[in-house]
Amino acid sequence: MATGMRGEPVSPDHEYILSFAKHKEAISLSGSAPNENDYPFTDSRGKFRSTDLTVGMTKEMRPNQYYPLMTKGGKVQYFPPENRIWRFQKTTMQEHIEADSIIWPEEWPEKDLTRPRFKTRYNPSQSNPISTWIDTKSFGPEAAEDAAVQLQAGLNQEATKELREVFQKQVLDYPKPVSLLASLIQICTSGEDIILDSFAGSGTTAHAVLAQNAEDGGNRRFILIECEDYADTITAERVRRVIKGVPTARDEALKKGLGGTFSFFKVGKAVELESILDGKTLPTYEELARHVFYTATGEEFDEKAVDEKKHFVGESRNYQVFLLYEPDVAKLKNLALTLDMAKALPALKPARHSPAGDGGKDKRRLVFAPTKYLDQEHLDQYRIDFAQLPFEIYELTK
Repeated sequence: MATGMRGEPVSPDHEYILSFAKHKEAISLSGSAPNENDYPFTDSRGKFRSTDLTVGMTKEMRPNQYYPLMTKGGKVQYFPPENRIWRFQKTTMQEHIEADSIIWPEEWPEKDLTRPRFKTRYNPSQSNPISTWIDTKSFGPEAAEDAAVQLQAGLNQEATKELREVFQKQVLDYPKPVSLLASLIQICTSGEDIILDSFAGSGTTAHAVLAQNAEDGGNRRFILIECEDYADTITAERVRRVIKGVPTARDEALKKGLGGTFSFFKVGKAVELESILDGKTLPTYEELARHVFYTATGEEFDEKAVDEKKHFVGESRNYQVFLLYEPDVAKLKNLALTLDMAKALPALKPARHSPAGDGGKDKRRLVFAPTKYLDQEHLDQYRIDFAQLPFEIYELTK
């Protein structure tokens, strides 16, 4: 029994990774690349290793996989041991026999085999399923006495060293190692996937995504969520540093910087749109500007671009966005888009997808206001799409 005390023969520090999927069909795992050194034998078809030709089931459970297996010459027959069956049904087994994929005991007398075995062939383009990251070759008579302990401790200590290398001090306890997350990312994602970490902690997931992208040229993106007060000073700061580079890092890639970009957002208080016109918990101009801009355009909001005096919120690929709003019920009741306001709006720029010099024919003005005193003819004349607060925000740009 493990007590957790140092010096005990079994450590309670072993950890597991739980994986699940809502739809099994959506899972696509690449596994791990085969190691050529694990295939020590060679025949006319290439390298292979010897693996068991039986599985742990009874003949009652799988009667079609319990049968006498005859050598190619038909001189000797073999049966699976008690409570085991052959890996393959008869027809499949015969195909493997004809493909010279069976190791017969009489062909390998020096191995002292008691029953046939299977030739698992080396295929560099075929990945292997992963069961554990523990290197089982560490467990052998020639291995160091504490090899397994060193391996497990190395995985845990690696993360602390990595984080200390980035910040030059220990800022969080029990971080996850980059190598672990990078391995998961490698086998579970393609180069264009988005990785979500709902409990980002020290930001290891982002670090691992950037490192894996740098290694294989992928374009994976990440979304990190962290509710603790260190979200900016540790989680986001780590991402900033590994992108720009850590001059004191031992790893050359980290020292140079892994590259990439990201945006950092803080969640503000909820904007209840239905309460805007009845005076309940009115948001500030900037809070509402951020909400309507992102909701309508899907693009990142730049608070530095806001010009409240001109009602200007920001510019997206296809819109100049304006907001007529004041957090005052009395003023809101009399606030409306007028013809004079429409005439005073800034000149339009070309849409980003429009040819330069086309006069911005594809760009339009998107104006949010409690109401308007313009008919559709004037709205079209000044290239305005009007959205009445608060009800039509979700209907824009569909």
